[in-house]
Amino acid sequence: MNWIFWAVLSAFFAGATAVLAKIGVEGVDSNLATAVRTTVVLVFTWGIALATGPMAAVGSLSRRTWVFLTLSGLATGLSWLCYFRALQLGEASRVAPVDKLSVVFAIALAALVLHERLSWAQCAGGALIVAGAIVLALA
Repeated sequence: MNWIFWAVLSAFFAGATAVLAKIGVEGVDSNLATAVRTTVVLVFTWGIALATGPMAAVGSLSRRTWVFLTLSGLATGLSWLCYFRALQLGEASRVAPVDKLSVVFAIALAALVLHERLSWAQCAGGALIVAGAIVLALA
């Protein structure tokens, strides 16, 4: 199974997340809903990590790894807090496409921070994602 398989599965679960979260956030503070969801993710992922890998590997993580995984975790938390608030205020069918602008931000940041070379296809695809998000948000 290659990266495309896992990326499609990720997209499917992210789509399901939008619908399930929209139902779950109804009548609940969005920050509390995010905290509950995050706790489930925490327990679930630690369970998988403990079941599939040696815990001794945690001690071998470099300081750089800790810093960047921590920053990534903070960015994820902020993203989820904003996403749940948006879901509480808007329709899932409009919120989710705007949230997918993260793809465009990832492409731009990969070029700026990681110095990845962008192809015309990546630029065109990013532009289409922006156009699609605008069309769906304003629908």
